[in-house]
Amino acid sequence: MHLVCEPDNEITLELPHITLAGRLWGAPDKPLILALHGWLDNADSFLPLSKYLTDYQILAIDWPGHGGSQHRPGSYPLHWVDYLYDLDALIEVLTHVVKRKPFALVGHSLGGIIASAYAAAFAEKVDKLVLIEALSPLYESESKSKTRLQNSFAGHRRFLATQTKPASIYRDIAIAANARHKLTALDLQWCELLTQRNMQNLDSGVCWRSDPRLKLDSPLRLTFSQVDALMQAHTVNTLLISGSGGFPQLQEAIPMAHRWFSRLQTVEIDGDHHLHMGNAAQVSEAIRDFLTA
Repeated sequence: MHLVCEPDNEITLELPHITLAGRLWGAPDKPLILALHGWLDNADSFLPLSKYLTDYQILAIDWPGHGGSQHRPGSYPLHWVDYLYDLDALIEVLTHVVKRKPFALVGHSLGGIIASAYAAAFAEKVDKLVLIEALSPLYESESKSKTRLQNSFAGHRRFLATQTKPASIYRDIAIAANARHKLTALDLQWCELLTQRNMQNLDSGVCWRSDPRLKLDSPLRLTFSQVDALMQAHTVNTLLISGSGGFPQLQEAIPMAHRWFSRLQTVEIDGDHHLHMGNAAQVSEAIRDFLTA
């Protein structure tokens, strides 16, 4: 298996348990960056950065259930820990089969959460880490565990009841992109970019190809004490990039991040939660400075 750019830079990676799709930009003789996207996004979220980080080869995967990647089998509820297994298998394949160990992991939002948790547990497998609008696994009070479990199961039952119903079909992608724009306030051009990869064409229009289970509540969330224990003595050299208009909880957690990470740089850049798309020039400059220091 080799990383070869197919038409439109599309790639497919066969992992032992699932098949992932993705995009590959840059020459194979350059250091490899493994890019991990956020929840309900896909590999194309790193297209803007790829136009600036030309000193690197960038492999951006679609997480399972996103973009062109395979859905997880069965109809059971999903959990964030599943992504840690995906990342571990992916790094193993890249390192030992493709012979291209990533020089750095770059993760946005969910992708950053997964990369950070993975690097905390397996520091020897990660050389450098860039977190964009992300820090650690989400956590909540243990007092909410019963309600979370009840709500998750209720939502999953509703999902199972709708599986036999036909998929919602849109006349064209623009309608779906506008719907995401109104819901999230993400710039329309980026909504169009992400939506195109998350949909499939039908004779009568387009429909989502994303796994609908991605929108269901997780049945379990870690407590702070669990996250705190995981993130203690985080030794991987890390850059944390936050947006001036991003999630305020991230800025509030910076002091905690400095307690967790022994080698941490932080930088705030103009932009919202998707600043790696809307302000790719400045974000790429910060990444380049970090990786070449």
